[in-house]
Amino acid sequence: MSKSNPTLSSIIPSLLSWYPARRRALPWRTDPTPYHVWLSEIMLQQTRIEAVIPYYHRFLEAFPDVASLANADDDRLMKLWEGLGYYSRARNLKKAAEAIVRDHGGTLPKTADALRKLAGIGDYTAGAIASIAFGEPEPAVDGNVLRVITRVLACDDDITLGSTKKAITEALRTVYPSGKDASDLTQALMELGEEICIPNGRAKCELCPIREHCRAHAEGTVERFPVKAPKKPRRQEKLTVLLLSCRGKYAIRKRPRTGLLSALWEYPNASGWMDETTVAALLRENGIETVSVVPIGEAVHIFTHVEWHMHGYAAECTAEHPDLVWRTPAEILSDYAIPTAFRAYTARLKEEF
Repeated sequence: MSKSNPTLSSIIPSLLSWYPARRRALPWRTDPTPYHVWLSEIMLQQTRIEAVIPYYHRFLEAFPDVASLANADDDRLMKLWEGLGYYSRARNLKKAAEAIVRDHGGTLPKTADALRKLAGIGDYTAGAIASIAFGEPEPAVDGNVLRVITRVLACDDDITLGSTKKAITEALRTVYPSGKDASDLTQALMELGEEICIPNGRAKCELCPIREHCRAHAEGTVERFPVKAPKKPRRQEKLTVLLLSCRGKYAIRKRPRTGLLSALWEYPNASGWMDETTVAALLRENGIETVSVVPIGEAVHIFTHVEWHMHGYAAECTAEHPDLVWRTPAEILSDYAIPTAFRAYTARLKEEF
């Protein structure tokens, strides 16, 4: 792809004319401070806008600025993030906030290059913050923008390759405006990809402000783009999940500080599928005597690269084991961040509340 592309130049005036009248009233657009833009962009990664909005409001109530986020209690931070998934995003938010307070006087740096040095901020997020909040002529290229641009150019390059994203970013950078136009263009491309040039279903070309410049639309090949290499199949893992109870309290434990769902709370579990007898024997080996063990259903949770296929059991125990944390259902539900992966068993816990 050529770094200088006249087609990309031609779509900018149309997008800038279209966006102000068509933009959705989203809370981070109402008050687009750098902190608000940063928070919204991190939350919106891999997450639908409708799901993010209530989290965004609750998060800002708890942590209204960078300084409060930098000083956040880790468990409270994770609890506020509970249900959004990809928990490393929340940990990186705090880590970046600490660096902003320490190295930048509590104010987000204004350039994409400086923003990229902060934890959890890659090329896309740096471009989004720099252009939307500071008017830097820096594109923010994510899946939505890749889809729009490959359709406009009828580009056959595989968008799963870093080289494709880099080429499109560089091509856009050569034509990107600055100031308010940079902010509006970044958000216009986002809006177009989310609402009109959509990923699933038929593209709404009849509503598109740049269809006259779109080569795929002219050639009737919109559905051919973007081109993606097939995904590798996810690895499947079998787990047995245990709801251990003792006199109205239930057992939870903290996961390791590294790896999947690191440092979050979980119900005790073990690799593989077990029956009631095997569960009782395993618990006995670990110093936990049971009154009863009963199955409570199966569940599946899909991560990006792995699937958990779980069998659950409820076990009434004779005593609280000291290696586990025992809390009432109300305490667990209000104070501890249990990953969505265990939602089927959290639902069972809610029945006891």
